[in-house]
Amino acid sequence: MAGGTWTVQNKTRPGVYVNTKSAPKALGSLGERGVVSMPLTLSWGQPKVIVAIEAGENTASKLGYDISAPQLLLVREALKRAKKLLLYRVNAGTKATATSGSLTATAKWGGVRGNDLSIVIQTNVDENTKFDVITKLEGTAVNTQTVANITGLIPNAWIDWSGTGSLATTAGAPLVGGADGTAAIQDYSDYLAALEIEDFNTIGLPVTTSTIKSAVVAFVKRLREDEGKKIVAVLENYPAADYEGVISVKNGVVLDDGTTLTAAQATAWTAGATAGANVNESLTYAAYEGAVDVSPRYTNSQIVAALRAGEFLFTPSKGKAVVEQDINTLTGFSPEKGKMFAKNRVVRVLDGISNDFVRIFSGFYLGKVSNNAAGRNLLKGECINYLDTLQGIEAVQNFDSQTDITVSAGADSDAVLIETNVQPVDSIEKIYVAVTVS
Repeated sequence: MAGGTWTVQNKTRPGVYVNTKSAPKALGSLGERGVVSMPLTLSWGQPKVIVAIEAGENTASKLGYDISAPQLLLVREALKRAKKLLLYRVNAGTKATATSGSLTATAKWGGVRGNDLSIVIQTNVDENTKFDVITKLEGTAVNTQTVANITGLIPNAWIDWSGTGSLATTAGAPLVGGADGTAAIQDYSDYLAALEIEDFNTIGLPVTTSTIKSAVVAFVKRLREDEGKKIVAVLENYPAADYEGVISVKNGVVLDDGTTLTAAQATAWTAGATAGANVNESLTYAAYEGAVDVSPRYTNSQIVAALRAGEFLFTPSKGKAVVEQDINTLTGFSPEKGKMFAKNRVVRVLDGISNDFVRIFSGFYLGKVSNNAAGRNLLKGECINYLDTLQGIEAVQNFDSQTDITVSAGADSDAVLIETNVQPVDSIEKIYVAVTVS
């Protein structure tokens, strides 16, 4: 199904085409949020595929470590507020191996985690013609097989076997040679290609390479404007994007265990928090869970300059790190995209309307409802119900179903034009108090 924006009613493909401006906006039915995606360099796991990690899930089988391990720091940060992480391992790494007689054990995946594996081969106590082949991770057995020879071994979650012939006992043969390797720019391009077909809310990009950042910005713009997928990217120190679909994180935070996160690493939490934020929620002054300070700190004048430049930054507040203001990089305002588009709460409302419009009406209306007065009234009623829902949760305000929406026949016999006025609700962020002393 096609999507995107429209200038004139001349589309060929069946689809939902949505424009958002400072005045008329598009609409839909309220959907769920909370899916973040990140490309990461890791020490274990299947490379070059999208792997879904649910909040609270045991990550050991997929990523080789418990979620509390330092190797999964950014996974943990992203899932502090998101409900799901679409993870892409950009590095393949080198697989660790061990040889015992004619048997070769090769780690399932490349990376240094493979060096924590070892194999023990011992004679089975009940059948002395057979052997127990034990796979150990950091000295703890994670798989045991009893076989007569090498051919009888089957791969497990940690090791693949090769070789033929008889087994020889060994008290412990450690796997060695595992290395993480590095990721090339092409690996990030492959990530974007794999991600495009997924459903998600935000991308967190914990890298500093400008070439990769510019590629992600182009990707976000194309999906938002040509494909109709209203996603958001979170980058570090990239206010030059000047786009409502890109957030630029200026600084990092200090966690309560003493770990200092850079701005690039803080994109993980920011992307997860942005994905998990409701359409009626702002992250302004939201506390970063587990953070006790920011790094670096800025003066008042530096903070003001950063906000004016469209930078998302953390500031210290009573032993915590909080979001100074929930804004994106848009600073080049226009009549069609006014100052309100710089606020992420407002953008979430408009993006939610657009995404939900595509999702609901493509599923229940396209090709199923007649384009006549009765069908258009049905569509109008769906729009009104949706916008009333948004108004009920204070995502929009002042919506009047009698005057703020029309549904009319389009230029072609199969086209419908929906025109609506919506006013997103922002959060109170500035309070001016005038005190008169009498």
